[in-house]
Amino acid sequence: MTRFSRRGFLAASAALSASLAVPARLRAAPEGFSLTATTRTIEVNGRAATVMGLLNAQGRPGLTLAPGERFRTRLTNALDIDTIVHWHGQIPPNAQDGVPNTNPMLKPGESRAYDFAPRPGTFWMHSHLPEQEIGLLAAPLIVHRPEDISEDRQEVVMFLHDFSFLTPQEVLARVTGGTAPDHMTMDHSAPPSGGNGAMPGMDGMSGHSMQGGAMSGMQGMGNMSGSGMAGMNMSGSGMGSGMGMAMDLNDFDFDAYLANDRTLDDPDVIRTEPGGRIRLRVLNAAAMTAFWIDLGGVTGHLVAVDGEPVVPLAGTRFSAAPAQRLDIELEMPTDGKALPVLALREGARERTGIVLAPKGAAIPRIAALSDTAHPAVSGDMRQESALRALAPLAARPVQAARTVMLGGSMQPYVWTIDGRTWENRQPVAVTSGDRVELTFHNMSMMAHPMHLHGHVFQVVALNGKRFSGAMRDTVHVPAMGSVTVAFDAGEAAPWMLHCHHMGHLATGMMTELAVSA
Repeated sequence: MTRFSRRGFLAASAALSASLAVPARLRAAPEGFSLTATTRTIEVNGRAATVMGLLNAQGRPGLTLAPGERFRTRLTNALDIDTIVHWHGQIPPNAQDGVPNTNPMLKPGESRAYDFAPRPGTFWMHSHLPEQEIGLLAAPLIVHRPEDISEDRQEVVMFLHDFSFLTPQEVLARVTGGTAPDHMTMDHSAPPSGGNGAMPGMDGMSGHSMQGGAMSGMQGMGNMSGSGMAGMNMSGSGMGSGMGMAMDLNDFDFDAYLANDRTLDDPDVIRTEPGGRIRLRVLNAAAMTAFWIDLGGVTGHLVAVDGEPVVPLAGTRFSAAPAQRLDIELEMPTDGKALPVLALREGARERTGIVLAPKGAAIPRIAALSDTAHPAVSGDMRQESALRALAPLAARPVQAARTVMLGGSMQPYVWTIDGRTWENRQPVAVTSGDRVELTFHNMSMMAHPMHLHGHVFQVVALNGKRFSGAMRDTVHVPAMGSVTVAFDAGEAAPWMLHCHHMGHLATGMMTELAVSA
């Protein structure tokens, strides 16, 4: 394994923040952007680790586009294995969605061009192979609105991930307990009638040690405190069902939790101004972890979720399930002190984060473990029920109502949609142009972050209670609960519909929304 000096590591890990601090209009080449899927070396807990990454032409993670700029990008696979990259939350033509059920895999050394009009907001891009996403093949994708450029505020990106020194294959093997090897290596492109093709793995990865990571079996616990969302008792499922059953929260204990590729022993310190306005773009790119975003007592306003503006919601702590994004506006304290922004792992003591610090401010030392376990994100739907879209769907009759049942268990570790895994899937059929209501009915004891490709939807009911909620592309469905979303069916094509927890996806919790003309 290649080893670097600590100074080299500090320079490399600062690149993520630096790349996102430069206005896109100064970086964009007239012919578009380039992206490379490759390996890179980061430092975690004082050790070198080889991980994957999506690097731009400057060798830094991610892309930032100016207002009105097209997503005109050439992706090159510099790995020694096949890959495929999905533009999460964007609505490209189906042939450019970056999923292997409809798009060919990108072979080693191969390049492919993408060209479409992007949706503005906070998005990300990642491999659509579970092992590669666990291996950190992911990066931010920020598309500015005109007001993002004109307003007098600083933009800060907080990109979260969970990390293990084990190889991704070993992580999945431990999560599944070896009970579902065929599903774990399922072929996204397999027809519904059968076949268990082998998923391209990560044999080209190196630098992982054989330690860390274990099934945790964490259960819901604790009371919310210290935030604008305080006072909820998290006993049982958190759904008030009276069943006396506890949620399963965390399937795997990772070795570290990263914010901008770094841990709290050496956090990303971002220079700010006393009293300055900040737009914090939080992206939960973790493979299996939900977080609370804690502003340390400073009141912020949640102004967008999954890239879509919402009526500002005040609070000091906000939740983010895997694949969800939060745009939070806040003001730095006027006393010139540093402000840590922490991501707290649900149901456990681990945390990560960044530090916002004016020049000359003392940088606090923050332990990677809290004194007590953080409350559960899963099951706490008060944030979701309080959100209201600034631009909701236009009112029109519902022409198709569909229900999908989410099921599965920890033993055996297999997760399903309508009782089926991917290779035996029954696609959800709708017609292009129809207003559709889709109800996710979760009959399992784990929450599931459900993501629909090619569409943006509005949350319109929680546990059967109707309301006009946020526009999203990923919604967290609580254990033993239900969420109904509404959308207008788009391009006639098969669109992926799946849980964004990589252990659940890898063992079968994925199907298609089959849109017909």
